Amino acid sequence: MANLSLKGVGKTYGGAQQAAVTGIDLDIADGEFIVLVGPSGCGKSSLLRMIAGLETISTGEVAIGGRVVNRLDPAERDIAMVFQNYALYPHMSVRDNMAYGLKNRRTPKAEIAQRVEEAARMLELGPYLDRKPRALSGGQRQRVAMGRAIVRQPAAFLFDEPLSNLDARLRVTMRMEIRRLQKRLGTTSVYVTHDQLEAMTLADRLVVLNGGRIEQIGAPLEVYRRPASTFVASFIGAPAMSLVDAQIENGQLLLERYLLAHVGNAPGPVTLGLRAEELRIGPAGIPMRVEHVEELGAQRIVHGMIGAQRLSVADGSGAPLSETVLVSVDPARLNLFDTATGRRSELRLTAAQAPLPV
Repeated sequence: MANLSLKGVGKTYGGAQQAAVTGIDLDIADGEFIVLVGPSGCGKSSLLRMIAGLETISTGEVAIGGRVVNRLDPAERDIAMVFQNYALYPHMSVRDNMAYGLKNRRTPKAEIAQRVEEAARMLELGPYLDRKPRALSGGQRQRVAMGRAIVRQPAAFLFDEPLSNLDARLRVTMRMEIRRLQKRLGTTSVYVTHDQLEAMTLADRLVVLNGGRIEQIGAPLEVYRRPASTFVASFIGAPAMSLVDAQIENGQLLLERYLLAHVGNAPGPVTLGLRAEELRIGPAGIPMRVEHVEELGAQRIVHGMIGAQRLSVADGSGAPLSETVLVSVDPARLNLFDTATGRRSELRLTAAQAPLPV
């Protein structure tokens, strides 16, 4: 086990023509589970591959356990990687697939057998050790890939979207299994995904990437509740945070001329962020015209318009809905962003008595 440190790490392709990753600074504690999350093309896989040694580092420094590894081959970095396509040898048994890396290191046979049996018990692969990968399900193949990483007893695990080829139900099961194993083993882990739900449920800390740069680092709930930018607000959460245009006039925060809260006198346009579950449909509030309702069982997501602004509201009341409903929000739950920069604003809000028209 070991800590990981990235200082000013960058990656360019084609000389300096295309920057995939720029100026990444990140310290990962020993035993921590970090998830790199972001949309396709944001640089998360390139960053992981630089840590692994599968991509050269254009700028900066990567250290594992205090040792700078920029010039070391992947095999010398004491890491184990789990890929989305399993990367199993089809002609080998499960046992031989799991033991392959140890055999290459000339590990004693008795120790190889012990490590493989122990990993197989952890992953419930005992009955399948003599089967070939083609005789296994997708979930079982992914367990074999994880077992091959576990037997290495590496300083760090690197996961490159390992669940993307599995169906939705199996992804949930495997998420729980990966987290349980990581806690049991206590191995430093870096996990890449574009699935924000996967990221939220697995991570000790999230690293949200956008355009090759870090947008925000923090605990999952911190990132969810206090996004650092409109990008993070719109990417993390399902449904996404509603981002609407609002105005500050005479110390009042206004949405479509309705007073939401009192605020320091900093007049001008702002972007208002509203989570669906933090809005309420009730007997008082701002009129919202209902456009569409998603029924999810325990709750429903009501999509509608307040003037020209589109909002989503989570409602678990089950009460009949009219064409227009009244929506209210606790000012303490509002998120404000600078409209020009998209960055979070820390203006302090004071509750108004009610969202009344001004």
